[in-house]
Amino acid sequence: MQIEEKIIDENRQGEALNFQSSSQNNKKLFLESYGCQMNFSDSEIVASILDKEGYTTTQQLDQADLILLNTCSIREKAEQTVRKRLTQFNTLKKNKPALTIGVLGCMAERLKEKFLEEEHLVDLVVGPDAYRDLPNLLQETDDGRSAVNVLLSRDETYADLSPVRLGGNGITAFVSITRGCDNMCTFCVVPFTRGRERSRDPHSIIEECKELWKNGYKEVTLLGQNVDSFLWYGGGLKKDIKKASEIQKATAVDFAKLLEMVATAVPDMRIRFTTSNPQDMNRNVLHTMAKYANICKYIHLPVQSGSTSVLKRMNRQHTREEYLQLIDDIRTILPDCALSHDMIAGFCGETEEEHQDTLSLMEYVQYDFGYMFAYSERPGTPAHKKMPDDVPTDVKKRRLKEIMDLQQKHAFKRMTAYVGKVHEVLIEGDSKKSNQEWMGRNTQNAVVVFPKTGEEKPGDFVNVLVNNCTTATLLGNRV
Repeated sequence: MQIEEKIIDENRQGEALNFQSSSQNNKKLFLESYGCQMNFSDSEIVASILDKEGYTTTQQLDQADLILLNTCSIREKAEQTVRKRLTQFNTLKKNKPALTIGVLGCMAERLKEKFLEEEHLVDLVVGPDAYRDLPNLLQETDDGRSAVNVLLSRDETYADLSPVRLGGNGITAFVSITRGCDNMCTFCVVPFTRGRERSRDPHSIIEECKELWKNGYKEVTLLGQNVDSFLWYGGGLKKDIKKASEIQKATAVDFAKLLEMVATAVPDMRIRFTTSNPQDMNRNVLHTMAKYANICKYIHLPVQSGSTSVLKRMNRQHTREEYLQLIDDIRTILPDCALSHDMIAGFCGETEEEHQDTLSLMEYVQYDFGYMFAYSERPGTPAHKKMPDDVPTDVKKRRLKEIMDLQQKHAFKRMTAYVGKVHEVLIEGDSKKSNQEWMGRNTQNAVVVFPKTGEEKPGDFVNVLVNNCTTATLLGNRV
């Protein structure tokens, strides 16, 4: 879910986000987000905080009093993109000295004072857990000082804030249920940039979903770095459950229970979730998905490699065999469930045999779509510190191409299986190619395009008979 080459990219990249404030705000905020859905969700929290400080978002750079970039550190290419963008913004600042430029999110946390002291590209650096401090930090910049807060929190979830919905379609929305990550995958910076995992009060999640439904939204995605490890018992970090009372433990809410609570609280709303971790996915989650029709039959289940030896070097807490057993369980309990993956080509020490293990795992699963990357070192990660990046670039590229070619083949096969069937589709808006066609998604998260009849509108659930497909899109007609 990062800025890289992939077959299907659902993420908005470098998108300037906008909303209409209900207050009489007179300062303009240009807010641009990169990377994963969590960043876009965080941007909605930032806009909510700054709305109370007199800021209305704008998509016009020349109107901005404050420019904020919400950044991603997962891939090197994402960081390069942000640096280029900051250089462009600083050109604007030469003609508008009062303009304030800030970096938010994972890149801010990872690089900290480097932005301020070495590169002189920004006035403000704010980590993912410090957005409440933005008003104070902006006061510092107004006084002519640079400002930074990248402290990580053990309990911040922003649960009491009502995010403003930025740049969306008014139909689908993200709701964060966890923050941070406890899985120390050796290739990943997230535990260092977003801190320890903590779960949000489920009642605040339910209320946010109800409010979205009241405001006309028809689909919600429950969001976290690892949703399956959600656990709420009225405490904080997962490890502290040992200190919880017996009553707290008995009434604890895990992810399967949370899914059921959301599904019953908004029974006419579609429910999705991302991202799952194979080691934490409880079979109760699968049974809950099967029980409720409004929980979409789609799971994003990153594996990263098909080789147990590579998974061990990655510190992924599952083996190839355990992952395939989970796939078998999904196919048994949810036979119509779509699956997608993350895959890394050319991780440290990867042999040709280990690469072939990845291809064979893909042949077994036959994913609907996936996110595929060549490995790139991220400074500060265990892999960067302890493992040589010893797979040659040309080998990485060749292996990545083989993975992508195989995924292309499987995607077409999976899409072809949907042809000739009627699918319930939630209309999200016009198709990218024509305003005479609608675009929506079925429960398996496949994009469906069909001609307008004049009787439907965005937000409607309609039945579509699919009669053709590409590797990424189903084509049909309303029935």
